Order: sequence, then C-alpha cells, then structure tokens
Amino acid sequence: MARNTPIQGTAADVIKLAMVRVWNRLRKEGLQSRLILTVHDELIIEAPEAEAELAGRILREEMEGCVNYSVPLITEVHQGKNWLEAH
Repeated sequence: MARNTPIQGTAADVIKLAMVRVWNRLRKEGLQSRLILTVHDELIIEAPEAEAELAGRILREEMEGCVNYSVPLITEVHQGKNWLEAH
C-alpha cells in the first residue's frame, strides 16, 4: 500500500490535468466534440465524424504533453460508434 498510493495518486493527478487540457483545447479549437467521460486512465470524447481525426489528435497531444517525466507517456487513441467498438 505504501508503494501503490503515491503511484495511484500521481496517475489520478495526471489524468485530471489531461482532462482539463483536452477540454480547454476542444473549446479553443471551436469544435463540437466534447469530453464526456473518464474511466480510470481513459478519456472518452464524443465527436462528429468530421471532427473525429482532429479530436483524436488533440486527445493524444494533450494527454502525452500534460506532464514531463524522464519516461514518455504514450497514448493510444481508438475510434468507434460506441465505447465497446472503440475499445
């Protein structure tokens, strides 16, 4: 527990930072896409098909760039009509 708590707390802080950055960026870009849900270390965006690629790019950039560690954060972006399909 002593080892896990700081790691889990840091991960929670990172996803919160990413969430704020993604939300701000979607608004700044004037997109209709919206951040609708977070599940553990995942952010889920609902986007019109015409914006899906750009929303995915924003998601990747903001999640990977929200903190600067010696080991890079790597983000996978998946698309689908629903969460199951995208997963």
